[in-house]
Amino acid sequence: MSSVILRNVVKRFHKFTAVHKTSLEIPDGAFVTLLGPSGCGKTTNLRMIAGLLDPSEGEILIGGKAVNNVPIHKRNLGIVFQNYALFPHKTVAENVAFGLKYRNVPKAEIAGRVQKALDLVQLPHVGARYPKALSGGQQQRIALARAIVIEPDVLLLDEPLSALDANLREDMRVELKRIQDQIGVTTVFVTHDQSEALAMSDSIVVMSAGRVEQMGSPDEVYNNPASEFVANFLGASNILPAQCSTRGADGAVLELAPFGKVPIPAEKAQRLSDAGPAKLVLRAEKLQVLPQGAAPEGVITTPATVETVDYQGQTVRYFLRLGDRQLQAINMIDDKPFEEGAAVQIGFRPKDCSALPGEAE
Repeated sequence: MSSVILRNVVKRFHKFTAVHKTSLEIPDGAFVTLLGPSGCGKTTNLRMIAGLLDPSEGEILIGGKAVNNVPIHKRNLGIVFQNYALFPHKTVAENVAFGLKYRNVPKAEIAGRVQKALDLVQLPHVGARYPKALSGGQQQRIALARAIVIEPDVLLLDEPLSALDANLREDMRVELKRIQDQIGVTTVFVTHDQSEALAMSDSIVVMSAGRVEQMGSPDEVYNNPASEFVANFLGASNILPAQCSTRGADGAVLELAPFGKVPIPAEKAQRLSDAGPAKLVLRAEKLQVLPQGAAPEGVITTPATVETVDYQGQTVRYFLRLGDRQLQAINMIDDKPFEEGAAVQIGFRPKDCSALPGEAE
């Protein structure tokens, strides 16, 4: 049984449609991320699951039961908002216990469950403090403890890490996934940060303009994008116009200048239905920048020129000129990066490419 199901869900605000006929199935115990830019509908979907918004059309089920007409306080959900929403006049222990008191849990049981939740988020000794005495990361953990202490059926997280600085955010995403793995609660996580989504998720739902562009594992969504939007939103991609000359059970062959024929594996050519216009998708980190004359075995190469060098410490991002096109490459640095203006070879392995349908001229 799926813990959360959306069936043809639509949300309109007057004449504006924020969510278009969305259907999702989120398995029991999974960590699923709704990922996309601002205004794509990810938070609207989360708020409809929570009961903070009513869908205009469609059905939402939690644990196999329709909840369209069930108010938020009867859905047994744990929710962590972007601003944590802690009560400043209550102690940490009182904040964590709030949901238990609302559910009429016996006083004798509350203290033990609060302490257990604080232990789980690795803040066992802060119960007597007030939120203002805690760091941003600690407040985030307390908000999480308050959400999980009620033993929710589903945990909903609305960009809970966005207010933290970069280093703390990386630490907290590891901690958050550890806690979710430990308690096994079905989790729906909303973010616009691709790194968070890739690092934490069992499955990613990429959204754009109120529609689901793709749902799959982080590896599938990253390495085999279903659309040009997904390819560009998740990392940096080079998307080159091509012609599919052959399409069969074992894959496809794309032809594009100046690389010639590029065989695409079957699993990465599944969106091509037939020969015709196509697009070759190549991740920036899969495009190799090599000295002139270098041609490793199995790598298709062609000459290019380095236009811009973006030094990033362990890696370097190159902007490269290839005829009338600019390509991006992100490579590890072994010695010194190539300099701007350098004549180089660029190349890739066909197995690192994927294919999308192209537009007919």
